[in-house]
Amino acid sequence: MLKILIFVAFTLSFLVNAEQKRPNILVILSDDQGYADVSLNPNHPPEVHTPNIDALAKSGVVMTNGYTTGHVCAPTRLGMMTGRYQQRYGTYSAGVCGSGIPPENKLIANYMQDQGYTNGAFGKWHMGLTEEHNPVKRGFDEFFGFMGRGAHDYFDLANTNDPIFRGIRPVEEKGYLTNRLTEEAIEFIKKHNGKPWFCYVPYNAVHSPQQAPEEDIKRYNTGNKDRDILMAMLYHLDKGVGAIVETLKQTSQYENTLVFYLSDNGGSAKMVANNTPFRGSKQYDYEGGVHVPFYVSWPGKIKAGTSCDVPVFSMDILPTACAVGGVDIPTTHKLDGKNIMPAIDGKTEKLRDYFFWNNSAGKWAVRSNDGWKLVGINGKTEMFNLNEDIAESKDLIGQYPEKQQKLLKAYQEWLAELPEPINGYKTWSPEMAFKKSKKKKKKK
Repeated sequence: MLKILIFVAFTLSFLVNAEQKRPNILVILSDDQGYADVSLNPNHPPEVHTPNIDALAKSGVVMTNGYTTGHVCAPTRLGMMTGRYQQRYGTYSAGVCGSGIPPENKLIANYMQDQGYTNGAFGKWHMGLTEEHNPVKRGFDEFFGFMGRGAHDYFDLANTNDPIFRGIRPVEEKGYLTNRLTEEAIEFIKKHNGKPWFCYVPYNAVHSPQQAPEEDIKRYNTGNKDRDILMAMLYHLDKGVGAIVETLKQTSQYENTLVFYLSDNGGSAKMVANNTPFRGSKQYDYEGGVHVPFYVSWPGKIKAGTSCDVPVFSMDILPTACAVGGVDIPTTHKLDGKNIMPAIDGKTEKLRDYFFWNNSAGKWAVRSNDGWKLVGINGKTEMFNLNEDIAESKDLIGQYPEKQQKLLKAYQEWLAELPEPINGYKTWSPEMAFKKSKKKKKKK
């Protein structure tokens, strides 16, 4: 009997230790953060100071060619959470993506949950407004944040018209929203220490409205009040990142946690974000709208202080997390995302041949792995060689017809695979533009 008890105890101990060895997965998503609004970027303005985000990046690898699948908030979130181009669901635009997709479609949390991960989401959801789309109905065990569209007041956390939710229940809260999200994420990390977890922290900072504690705004004197507020918002975001990483260290989970940090799209011009050295901003498929800060840290597994130039996509997070977490994805679930670990480990220089964008309202783009890019806006097409012109300042359309045709062919083939948009159109035409103009006039 004693031998049986010893065997059972040994077996349980082995299983617990094996379970603990499965890495935790942490995804921190900033909102509308400018590419140069992180002090790791050598082009950052003097007022930018993000020591904690910098430290996180330096603890692992900087993905120098990190892209998002959308140039606005909701499309990127949907692509990232499904591991697929969001357009595959007919959801091309922010408005449609923000309404969510049917619950039978799996999100990353569903895959993780099926294999024993405990999942928490803390922040801006933006993938459906009704209860059936609530994170706790989509594979998350815990949720604290808001369901609504892109923005939420940072101070008014008791507004019943735009509530903060804990699970499916609206709650009345106090405090500064960025800090409250940090606190909730930290509690989750502490509470579930010892078993593998997936923690998704989609901050709404530094998205509008421009709001921060007055004492923090006074830290800055750029000559532009809006810029000062943005920096104060960034200060709290950076502080939150530092507090979360410090919690991982204090609870001895740091070495066994794979961390992704990225922005959901480029910085917003309305929020006076800085996207240097890129052209454009949020709402455009130029580099300033889709090429974002993208860092991956996993102490002990990823060499610190490194960089990776292989182009990657935000939707690559799902297959990467599943691969390192031992989470099986059925072969019937066709993902567009790729496991980026081979690129980080230097085992491949290419994860895919092309990257595609389309917002169903006349804006589209295609980028090849080797740095050539077409950008289309309302019937006008431009071409750039990003290897020589990262600022997209020299339009090469017509000068390299073979390159141009190859890019266009790849884009058209991708487009042909997709369903028609729930709202909008796949390709721009003067007729479509005319219909859109008539609709606007009727609304007035």
